[in-house]
Amino acid sequence: MATLLDEAGIQQSLEKVPGWERMGNEIKKKFKLKNFVTALQFVNKVGELAESMDHHPDILVYGYKFVTLTLSTHSAGGLTRMDFDLAQKIEKMWKEFQLLTGGS
Repeated sequence: MATLLDEAGIQQSLEKVPGWERMGNEIKKKFKLKNFVTALQFVNKVGELAESMDHHPDILVYGYKFVTLTLSTHSAGGLTRMDFDLAQKIEKMWKEFQLLTGGS
């Protein structure tokens, strides 16, 4: 089982994932895409990353072009290194995705 991060570990890790906000035992970020098709493409890319790590976020698609990702290690009951590792990979992929799709 993954180990929960202490408060200092959470704060340190948040500094490495700009735009992600802590909400209790979760971190969240809202992404704005060009349209519904690119929102779904982005979700699929996130899904591939998550599956490769066997760590799956909650994903909300709304307003036809907005995606909110929520990360938490449910089995541990809060935030672990896995959440921030996945957030960092999502950030890297997001930058590449924006270049490929012409931004949000």
